[in-house]
Amino acid sequence: MSIRQATREDVDAVRAVAERSWRTDYRPALTRETVETAVNDWYAPERIEAELGAERTLVLVAEADEIVGFSHATWSDEDATGYILRIYVDPDHRRERIGRALLERTCADLGAEGVERINAMVLAANEPGADFYEHFGFEFADERTTTIGEETYPERRYVLESGSDGGFV
Repeated sequence: MSIRQATREDVDAVRAVAERSWRTDYRPALTRETVETAVNDWYAPERIEAELGAERTLVLVAEADEIVGFSHATWSDEDATGYILRIYVDPDHRRERIGRALLERTCADLGAEGVERINAMVLAANEPGADFYEHFGFEFADERTTTIGEETYPERRYVLESGSDGGFV
């Protein structure tokens, strides 16, 4: 398995991983319609492509024989803060240390950009996501809301500060 920058050729695979993950992770907390709305809005091909070309944005994919996971992060040069917006691993490939590899590479790349604090955003209904970040030392900071379609949902923010060596995780 390798971790690399995502390209336009990966857009459909990223969307497929997101869709399979949402269908697994948010059942029964979110309705099928809400999951479809989120996938169609947040992972529309044109939106993913736009993120690939955006400044201060990092989209990585985990590739085995196919794309089996991805991460999406951004950062601010002004306050040395990074934001992990998403890390998803295809449900059929979980427990293979793919999420760990994506997190480690994302944190390393953010650190190379001067980031000293990383925020990870997770919908409150995503218990596996919250457990994942807590396992790697992220601490719960607060809960806000995010919008899917026309509905608002609670979203948790977890924070990880760089260590004394300047690294994460």
